[in-house]
Amino acid sequence: MRTISIYIVPVFVMGVLLYAIIKKTNIYDSFLNGAKDGLITTFHIAPSVIAMVFAINLFLNSHFLEFLFSFLNPVLNALSIPINILPMVFIRPISGTATLAIMNNIFSIYGPDSFVGRLASTLQGCTDTTIYVLALYFGSIKVTKTKHALVAGLTADLCGIIAAFIITFLFFGR
Repeated sequence: MRTISIYIVPVFVMGVLLYAIIKKTNIYDSFLNGAKDGLITTFHIAPSVIAMVFAINLFLNSHFLEFLFSFLNPVLNALSIPINILPMVFIRPISGTATLAIMNNIFSIYGPDSFVGRLASTLQGCTDTTIYVLALYFGSIKVTKTKHALVAGLTADLCGIIAAFIITFLFFGR
């Protein structure tokens, strides 16, 4: 298996070059056109990604989550829901990387086989980065009316969050 993995990329590149020669395609011009198209796409996507990163940082630095969690703590304790999972719940629709960092922190504190670790893993798999996807993909094709897509995506995320809690409680109990 190791031998195959060493040769797979060079064989693929040689196959592409051979195919281009057989089809009498100008490889260099095709490469330059692809690189130009990639840069143009990057310039179209960049403003949406920059705005999203700015909004995430503004949200996280506002300490709104800590303020909100202080009010929810008695209710969460009554429902046996660990408060450590809430940052993942709120940040997951915005940033996958941030929730991976939160999940890693949960793993280092409680372990991956703890109830909170299993809940974090299930939550990571049951939801998507809706706002990121909308900003990136809709921004790249200049779609500005995202109301219905945003509502549908966040509704799906809410269903995924609820499902993650139910599944984890059913399979791993508390």
